[in-house]
Amino acid sequence: MGLNANDFRKAMGSFATGVTVITVDQEGEVHGMTANAFTAVSLDPVLVLVCVDHQARTHAHLQARKRFGVNVLRRDQQAISEYYAGPAETHQHAEAAGARFDRTAQGTPVLQGALAYLECRLHSAQPAGDHTIFIAEVEHVEARGGEPLLYFRSQYR
Repeated sequence: MGLNANDFRKAMGSFATGVTVITVDQEGEVHGMTANAFTAVSLDPVLVLVCVDHQARTHAHLQARKRFGVNVLRRDQQAISEYYAGPAETHQHAEAAGARFDRTAQGTPVLQGALAYLECRLHSAQPAGDHTIFIAEVEHVEARGGEPLLYFRSQYR
């Protein structure tokens, strides 16, 4: 019995996830991508992982910069998620989607109004099929109040 990619996607879509935008500074510009393949790995040291498609532009930026932010989106930030899920060459129109950023002392972009923010330093990267698993040490976190944006069965909730 062979595994069908569409059946696999449908099964994985049954697992509700939070929605994040991964942000990285590249030569003064904010680059980002929507990711729901994100999770905690370890408490000691504090590690998280995010899976990034090899074809994503952010993939090269993560490997080059080795520092990034994970912004956990609020329920009212769906337009930001949709924007960063798209194939934009640059993110010069991010403000039209509601995305505004502050910077950490290290220059990492922080999405204003995100439910939570984690500033991460790349620990290791492991190729896995058509993605890379980026494992990062969390250096700083900020959690705020609000309700999360969820993704379930190919729809925002």
